[in-house]
Amino acid sequence: MKAITSINHIGIRVQDFETSTAFYVKLGFNYIAGPIGPEPVAIVEHPSGININFILNANQADDKNVLMDIETKHTGYTHVALEINDVESVKKELQALGIAITGEMNHSTGHAIFIRDPDNNVIELGQFNKHL
Repeated sequence: MKAITSINHIGIRVQDFETSTAFYVKLGFNYIAGPIGPEPVAIVEHPSGININFILNANQADDKNVLMDIETKHTGYTHVALEINDVESVKKELQALGIAITGEMNHSTGHAIFIRDPDNNVIELGQFNKHL
C-alpha cells in the first residue's frame, strides 16, 4: 500500500507507568502525555521522532516474555529494532546507566545489542549496514 509513509507509534503493554517511564527516559525518551483514555495509555517520544505508547493494563508482572522466553513460539511482535550510529559508545552508555545487555549479534546486515525493559520487552539497538 503506497499510502503508508512511516510508523506512527509502537504500543507496549506495561505493568507500571512510573517504572516504564523512568527506564525509557534513560534511553532519551521524553514524557508527552497520559495516562489517558479507557485502557489507559501514556506516551513517550524520542527526539528522533520514535513514539511509544505504554498500554497500562498489564494485570500481572512476569519474569518471562511469552514471545521470547518460552519454548512454545507464539505469533506476535517479538522486539523493536532501534537504529544507532555507534554500538561501542552505546554499550558504554548502557553500562553507565545500569542497563544490562542481554544479547549481542554480528551479522551481514550489521552489529546489534539487545536489552530488556522492566517488563522484559526486547529492544534491539543496531548499527546497520546501509549498502545491503
